[in-house]
Amino acid sequence: MTKKRPKYLNLAEIRLPLAGFVSILHRVSGAGLFLMLPLLIYLLQLSLGTPQDLATLATVLHQPLLKLVLLGLLWAFLHHFCMGIRIVLLDLHVGVDLAAARTSALLVQVVSLLATVILGVKLW
Repeated sequence: MTKKRPKYLNLAEIRLPLAGFVSILHRVSGAGLFLMLPLLIYLLQLSLGTPQDLATLATVLHQPLLKLVLLGLLWAFLHHFCMGIRIVLLDLHVGVDLAAARTSALLVQVVSLLATVILGVKLW
């Protein structure tokens, strides 16, 4: 009896539907938010400290690299929030048919990216 070897899965060739893609992005955004939590806590600590700490925060926030990181965190938060609402609605059996699920997945992408652009321009 010969054992069947595991089949090689080329992840670049697998074509996920949009709902699968936003689900993976939901996990990635959650992990990113969790991993960047120490930075966010440090920035919060600087904002609540002495006037010297606030001046340090102002100089730190003028760094373009940190602005890009914060813009990425803004997208991660907004995407995670919008996708969380979608998941709660799916758990309540709202929008579980195929057309509604595709529309809600597209809506999550559009709303999170649009809100990121609007808030990013205001905050930059």
